[in-house]
Amino acid sequence: MPVVIDSVEEKSLAAKKKICPGDLLVSINGHSIEDVLDYQFYVQDTKLKIELKTEKGTKKLTIRKKEEEDIGLEFSDYLMDKQHSCKNKCIFCFIDQMPPGLRDTLYFKDDDSRLSFLFGNYITLTNLTEHEIQRIIEMHISPVNISVHTMDPELRCRMMNNRFAGESLKIMRRFADAGIALNAQLVLCPGYNDGESLTKTMEELATYRPSLQSVAAVPVGLTKYREGLEPLRLFTKEECADVIRRMNEMGDRMLKEEGTRLFYPSDEFYLKAELPLPDDEYYEDCSQLENGVGMFTYFCKQFDESLEEGGNPKGTHLTIATGRLSEPLLNTCIKKAQEKYPQIHAEVYGIRNDFFGEEITVAGLVTGQDILKQMKGNVGELLLIPSSMLRSERDMFLDDVPLEQVSKELNVPIKVIECDGIAFFEALML
Repeated sequence: MPVVIDSVEEKSLAAKKKICPGDLLVSINGHSIEDVLDYQFYVQDTKLKIELKTEKGTKKLTIRKKEEEDIGLEFSDYLMDKQHSCKNKCIFCFIDQMPPGLRDTLYFKDDDSRLSFLFGNYITLTNLTEHEIQRIIEMHISPVNISVHTMDPELRCRMMNNRFAGESLKIMRRFADAGIALNAQLVLCPGYNDGESLTKTMEELATYRPSLQSVAAVPVGLTKYREGLEPLRLFTKEECADVIRRMNEMGDRMLKEEGTRLFYPSDEFYLKAELPLPDDEYYEDCSQLENGVGMFTYFCKQFDESLEEGGNPKGTHLTIATGRLSEPLLNTCIKKAQEKYPQIHAEVYGIRNDFFGEEITVAGLVTGQDILKQMKGNVGELLLIPSSMLRSERDMFLDDVPLEQVSKELNVPIKVIECDGIAFFEALML
């Protein structure tokens, strides 16, 4: 179906052809345009035959352009139609563990292949039509990020509560054969896809090289709102160590055979196993940072490099709110900085997650109400919080408590900082 042109850049090729906001873009060089992927692919040609629908009817025109030249059309939405929702009912789905009463967007389950390419989202492959599969192959859309979880078809059907979940794994092979770069994610649940099942999954995934670029394993996250859901538990310290051992044995093998480690347990496994995090060379190009793989190591590297370069701390009494998982890391960084700059005055508060449950320890799921309850009377001159805590253009916590309200009730200014070691060091210099 045609898509609406939101705006036209002044003096652009499109403007010179009198294309207007509100016109409907029907096709480019005979190819129908359904979303931004279609548009970005077909607009690369140097000669564009464009069909539009305007208030006056159908309009056809030709634009000649340089190879990398932008013709000047803009659209209000990347997808240009409705976002594709997930049809699975995964036993570990975090959205199914959300409390009632939050804003509607937080309950939407995304499973859109276009967002995988545009923003790095992970998809299950169960939502793809044959048309979408062919389009990814034809356009060579790459990389595609896939929530695999297990390569055992029957187990995948069980874990995702979708009878087509096992069959959809065949799409991975089609993509790999077509040279599409793939990244994989494994959400591990103890007693389901860990242990020998994890080893078999890694062995099967290894056959997808060289298309397969990286595989991250993350532990299941459980909130206190699991009524009516399949019983799950968290990993023990010993089980976390077993996951690390299995993945590193496979990673060592792949490093020797393929020149890349390929398989990476997330930082959370190391922290819960009480094992030291690997050095930065272990993580190669840090391609799975968004999955919490190497994030702490990379943070420390950035912080240490910044500390070596030096700064000029003002001695402001700082308080840092974070999740309990990262509390020890930030305390270690502060102690390093204080050895060089004794005038630094900073305290870290690992917020207990009463909203979702104490087992949820990441900073990105800390809510405004928990900060208010736990930090009253415990703040200095300035409160620092990581940007991952905020939603909606960085002015609202996950529970819809405004940043301004937290600042007012705690009677302290708040500074939002990026989640990296450089930004944290610079904040300590305030």
